[in-house]
Amino acid sequence: MLGSRSQQLMSSSNSHDRQEQDQEEEIPPPPPTAFHMRQLLVSCADLISQSDFSAAQRLLSQLLSTTNSSPYGDSTERLVHQFVRALSLRLNRHTIPTSTTAPLIFNMNNLATSPPPPPPLPHPPCTTNTNNNKMLMISYDHESTDQETLHSCYLSLNQITPFIRFTHLTANQAILEAIQVGQQAIHIIDFDIMHGVQWPPLMQALADRSNNTLHAPPMLRITGTGHDLNILHRTGDRLLKFAHSLGLRFQFHPLLLLDNDPTSLALYLPSAITLLPDEVLAVNCVLYLHRFLKDDSRELLLFLHRIKALNPKVVTVAEREANHNHPLFLQRFLEALDHYTALFDSLEATLPPNSRERLGVEQIWFGREIKDIVAAEGEGRRERHQRFETWEMMLKSAGFSNIPLSPFALSQAKLLLRLHYPSEGYHLQILNNSFFLGWQNHPLFSVSSWH
Repeated sequence: MLGSRSQQLMSSSNSHDRQEQDQEEEIPPPPPTAFHMRQLLVSCADLISQSDFSAAQRLLSQLLSTTNSSPYGDSTERLVHQFVRALSLRLNRHTIPTSTTAPLIFNMNNLATSPPPPPPLPHPPCTTNTNNNKMLMISYDHESTDQETLHSCYLSLNQITPFIRFTHLTANQAILEAIQVGQQAIHIIDFDIMHGVQWPPLMQALADRSNNTLHAPPMLRITGTGHDLNILHRTGDRLLKFAHSLGLRFQFHPLLLLDNDPTSLALYLPSAITLLPDEVLAVNCVLYLHRFLKDDSRELLLFLHRIKALNPKVVTVAEREANHNHPLFLQRFLEALDHYTALFDSLEATLPPNSRERLGVEQIWFGREIKDIVAAEGEGRRERHQRFETWEMMLKSAGFSNIPLSPFALSQAKLLLRLHYPSEGYHLQILNNSFFLGWQNHPLFSVSSWH
C-alpha cells in the first residue's frame, strides 16, 4: 500500500510538473523593447551603408512583420514606422527590380495594429501586397504633398509643441530689445515667413510700448520670403488687418523665391531689398540657414556676407540642435534617430493618443524631414541641420558678434512652458549667451541673436 501510495504521489507530482511546464511554454515572449527596435534600425542602416542590400532587405522585412511599426501606436512604434519608410526608400534606390522580383508597395495604414481613430490624412498611399520576399517600396510620397497641407501641419506644429513658439518668442524679444524706444521706422526681413504667426505678438508689444512711453507707434515694414505667392499675399493681408486693429502703420512686401531655391536669393539679395534711410533693420532667420548648406558652406557664407552688408541692427537665428549634415550616412542616421526619438517622446507626453494634429505633424511634417535626411543624397537632400557651434563659427567668420539674450527673454520662455506645456520633460538651457530647448536633457532647438 505504501508503494502504491508513493507511486500515486509521484504520478501526481509529475502531472503537476507537466502542467506547469505546459503553462510556461504557453507564455508568449515579451514584446521587443524600444532599445531592441533601435538596434534593429541601426543594424539595417549599417547594412545599407556597407552595400549589403540583401541582408538589409531581410532585416527590413523583419521590422515590417512586427507589430512594433505603426503610425498609431506608442512613440516607439510611430518612430520605427517613419524610419522604416525612410530606410525602404533609400534601399529602393540601390535595388533594381527584375521580372522575378516585383516591387512591394505597402500601405502605411495596413501596418496599424488596430483601426486608427482619426480620419485618413491627405494623400493616402495605395493598397499593397505584403509578400516579404519581394523588394520593399513605399508609395507615400511627401514630395507630392501640396503646400497647403504642409502649411496646415506647420500651424499644428506651432500649436501642439513649444518649439516653434519658443523660437518666435525669443527672437521677438531680441528684436524688441535691439530697437530703441522712439524709433520711428522698423524694417524686418523674415526669411520663409510661412503664415507670419511670429509677428502679431511683436506688433502687440510695439503698440504696448508706445502706449506706455507716450511715443508714437513706429512704422513697421516686413519683407517676407516664400515660394508660394498666394500664401505670401494672404499672410500679408492678415498681418495688415492685425496691425490696423492696433493702430500701427504697416506695409508688407512679398519676396518670391523661384524653384524653392534659397541659394539664388544670396545672388540678388541687395537689389531685392529696399531700405529706407530712417528705418532700423532686423533680419529673422528662424529654421532657415541650414537650407544653404551643401557639401560645403560657400553659399551660406555668401548669404551671411550679403546680410552683413545690409547693416542690420539685429539678426535672429533659430535652428535644430542636431548634425543632420554629416557626410557619412550611418552617422547622419544615428543623429536623426536620437533627435526624432526625443521629439516623438515629447509629443507622446504632451498629447492624447487620438490626436489628429499629432498624427499629421508626425506623418507629414516630421516624416518628410526623416525621409529627406535618411533617403536623400546630394543636391536632393535639404534638411541639413547643424549644431549651434557650426552657426556660431559661420556667423563670426562673416563678421557678426553674439548678443546675449536677456533675463527677461528667459523668464518669458519659462512662462511659455509653464502655462502652455506643463510637462516636466521640457528642458531650457543657457549656453554661449543663447537659449536651448530640449526634451529630457536632449537639446532640440537653439535660438541666438547677432549684430
